[in-house]
Amino acid sequence: MTDPNFYWRHLRLPLLLFAVLAPVLAISSIDLIVAHKLFFDEASLRWIGANSWWTNELIHHDGTLLIRSLGGISLILWASTWWRPQWQELRRPALYFFLSLGLSIGVVGLLKAVTNVDCPRDLTEFGGAFPFVHLFADRPDALRHAQCFPAAHASSGYALVALYFVLRERSRWASRLGLAAGLVMGLIFGIAQQSRGAHFVSHDVWSAWLVWTISLSLYTFAFRARLWTSASLHRFEWEHNEASASPRRLPVDGDADLPRHLGSAPGT
Repeated sequence: MTDPNFYWRHLRLPLLLFAVLAPVLAISSIDLIVAHKLFFDEASLRWIGANSWWTNELIHHDGTLLIRSLGGISLILWASTWWRPQWQELRRPALYFFLSLGLSIGVVGLLKAVTNVDCPRDLTEFGGAFPFVHLFADRPDALRHAQCFPAAHASSGYALVALYFVLRERSRWASRLGLAAGLVMGLIFGIAQQSRGAHFVSHDVWSAWLVWTISLSLYTFAFRARLWTSASLHRFEWEHNEASASPRRLPVDGDADLPRHLGSAPGT
């Protein structure tokens, strides 16, 4: 059974950050200020990343292929566990990673299609044809339907935070490395898109929040905070994983005891 405090422990800090940042960005002009100061060249009236190979080809195009490839590999790995019994312990981690990636990117993509928010590059003050409307403010009906919020490409980078949950039962160090990989990839993808005029800072903040909440909720409620079988953990891994503070408990927030042959000291 999942510890009822597990979800809250992993949600409270991101929730606090989101609760502070999202309203401020929604009612202020910080989005415009950041875009003007960092990403828009006032002299040439161009976005600094609009014609860059780094942002267009490497980060946007190749980055998309990378995330799709990782999703495809995890799906193939999950399917392979059904005819390779020796891989069975990878079944739940592979399935979780695939579902977390798909749901995170899918939900953000769906919201992007229905929220009716313009891209920065489409706004008049950046050379576009449409007026700036604050996030969630009443948008004039005469304006065409826009599809630029939240940030879809950034969400595909942030979706790698699922690695934290995949690895937390195995190694504290590895799980934190997985978390860092997702955060760094999301920031890189997000900044690249901002430099192309595709998104504002607020768009990325919402994407990061949505991805973390989806990954955490899926792990906690659908998979009950357990992806690996106890039999697959060695003693060293058991005592040094992120999930367990006690060497005689399962490596998640459960209430089952450690099997006797793992819980006893060597040589006893």
